[in-house]
Amino acid sequence: MEFVLPVSLTSAGMFGLLALWLAVRAGRARLKARVGHGDGGDALLARRMRAQINFVETAPFVLALIIVIDLAGRGSGWLAPVAVVFVIGRVLHGFGMDAEKGGWPRQAGIAITMLTLLGLSVVAVLVGLRVL
Repeated sequence: MEFVLPVSLTSAGMFGLLALWLAVRAGRARLKARVGHGDGGDALLARRMRAQINFVETAPFVLALIIVIDLAGRGSGWLAPVAVVFVIGRVLHGFGMDAEKGGWPRQAGIAITMLTLLGLSVVAVLVGLRVL
């Protein structure tokens, strides 16, 4: 049996683990603040919730792009490292959101996320147009 879509499968697994990590971090802040719903005005909880939500807002698009590029057979050699860099960016963003003021980890995470989304989107369009 041929191993199909290894980059997509690995990416989905990494993204799932990252989603779990972000949820646990938000949950721990929620328990510490003793807040059942919303953020209760707790700044750390609000920032951790925002980090989790931001991941959920971007990761599905990145994963979908990885899958279609992988399916098209156009990602060999570079697609897996891009997925890893995206995960690193989201981890940096998650830690960066703990700071009351935006620091370099948050900014780096944002930049990595936007560049990943832009790059994969452009590649997908070019593959779709049969330019690549």
